[in-house]
Amino acid sequence: MDFVGTIIGALIVGIIIGPLARLVLPGKQNISLGVTILLGAVGALVGGFIYEALGGSETARIDWIRLLVQVGVAAVAILIYGSTRGSTTT
Repeated sequence: MDFVGTIIGALIVGIIIGPLARLVLPGKQNISLGVTILLGAVGALVGGFIYEALGGSETARIDWIRLLVQVGVAAVAILIYGSTRGSTTT
């Protein structure tokens, strides 16, 4: 897949992963939907790279381990963003 396709794919996946990542975090995150999607896309990209670096490979079906890694990375990104902006409340 080319670079533009990867970015577009990450944004599409970010629409799902961003809100999932917010669900796994305790408390309320005062982050806009756009930032949530962007951080979800970052989580999808970085999480996918981490998964492949650890030996994961492409599968024909839904790869639940890859998805968990991506959601985890997105949750960490949202947590870091919220703590640096001072907008995460419990």
